[in-house]
Amino acid sequence: MNYFKQLLEIFLVSTRLGFTSFGGPIAHLGYFHEEYVQRRKWIEEKSYAELVALCQFLPGPASSQVGIGIGVMRGGVVGGIVSFLGFTLPSVIALIIFALLLNNFGFEEAGWISGLKIVAVVVVAHAVMGMAKKLTPDLQRKMIALFALIVTLLWQTAYTQIGVIIVAGVVGYVLYRNQTSDERASGGPFPISKRLGSICLTLFLGLLIIFPILRQVTSIEWIALFDSFYRSGSLVFGGGHVVLPLLEQEFVPSGWLNEQDFLAGYGAAQAVPGPLFTFAAYIGTVINGWQGGLFATFAIFLPAFLLILGTLPFWNALRSNQKIKGALIGVNASVVGILLSALYHPIWTSSILAPIDFALAAILFSMLVFWKLPSWVIVVAGAVGGFIIL
Repeated sequence: MNYFKQLLEIFLVSTRLGFTSFGGPIAHLGYFHEEYVQRRKWIEEKSYAELVALCQFLPGPASSQVGIGIGVMRGGVVGGIVSFLGFTLPSVIALIIFALLLNNFGFEEAGWISGLKIVAVVVVAHAVMGMAKKLTPDLQRKMIALFALIVTLLWQTAYTQIGVIIVAGVVGYVLYRNQTSDERASGGPFPISKRLGSICLTLFLGLLIIFPILRQVTSIEWIALFDSFYRSGSLVFGGGHVVLPLLEQEFVPSGWLNEQDFLAGYGAAQAVPGPLFTFAAYIGTVINGWQGGLFATFAIFLPAFLLILGTLPFWNALRSNQKIKGALIGVNASVVGILLSALYHPIWTSSILAPIDFALAAILFSMLVFWKLPSWVIVVAGAVGGFIIL
């Protein structure tokens, strides 16, 4: 019964995040940090930064993988599934309904959407402040964060973040490999075995190889759909925005949906909370109804599940090694710089366009940091404020 209550708690918390997490993957990490690290203390600051860094290495939706990872750490494999469902279903349902209506309401131009973008600025700024205080306490780590900030700002490619994390890990290893730490390792026994992790990684690679072959030798539409969505979810680095042009290349030239329908769904995907990968639900629904929407969602997120379940058991073992801990100190500092870079672009540059926008951001920031109001209140206030000032 206690385990059931734990799963229910994971589902309810992640569902609330699924309804209120606007602003894209980096903003989602800010919402997660506030809820899971600061408010509920389900995961420690350093473990959260390490999980974020791991998910930056992996292809697929990084914020969704972080959410799955936290669910796994809290409630095992079922906890990861429950966490994923709660965070993802709100936007999946919204996009399936939108696709069934097939009517572009111009959500991306609405005032309340502008307000929600400003909320994303506030949430990420608050998260970066909290992480910087704990993860960059000395000059060396501040310089690592500054390096990550400058490089990711000046060279904005899908692989820059991965390169920065690797360099920061090497620097951290050199500087901190012999540092003794009085800090206790977070968490207890890890709820996933290395054997299960190996099975998940093998399955990930096997599906990636087998389904393109099956697609060539059969004419079954569902196999072709699975292959397109699974491959898109497997080979995308850089977050949800990167998967959108890839999906366009997969489905528009082939005639599965036209350019106008694709752009209508793109606008709707920007307007709903949760991960942008749920755009697959819209495409699947346009092609094969609501069943196609659910099938597409399963196919595009399956690689994320297999990768996070496959790598977490080994990651947990590696990070207990003292020399690896030194590398992780550098990696954690680089995550602060990467998030600060993302705070400026694309979040700030696409949200703070006029003095009135900055004024609203200042009000929302004060509500979150000084008055310590819950994030859902900030989201509602931001939506109302954006509607008023537009």
